[in-house]
Amino acid sequence: MLNCRQITRLVSQSMDARLRWHQRLAVRLHLLYCVWCRRYAAQIRFLRKATRELAAAEVDGSTPKLSPEAKAEMRKRLQAALEPPLAPPSLPQ
Repeated sequence: MLNCRQITRLVSQSMDARLRWHQRLAVRLHLLYCVWCRRYAAQIRFLRKATRELAAAEVDGSTPKLSPEAKAEMRKRLQAALEPPLAPPSLPQ
């Protein structure tokens, strides 16, 4: 049985090249019972898909832009989050 470190290495390698049949089998078996490696594999797939889509959008020139209203709303929320909290009222003694 392979440990998590070996499986994550194989999952990463599988993004670039096809693994041998016994490596694919070992990864699948490990992913059946290891939630952490399943999460890692899902995150790697998500990042790969997102970077491919972003690269394709840049080539097409169709990179989405934020509207001025969305930018203003983000600015307002950031400023509100950065303001110091109000001091709680003092209790009578």
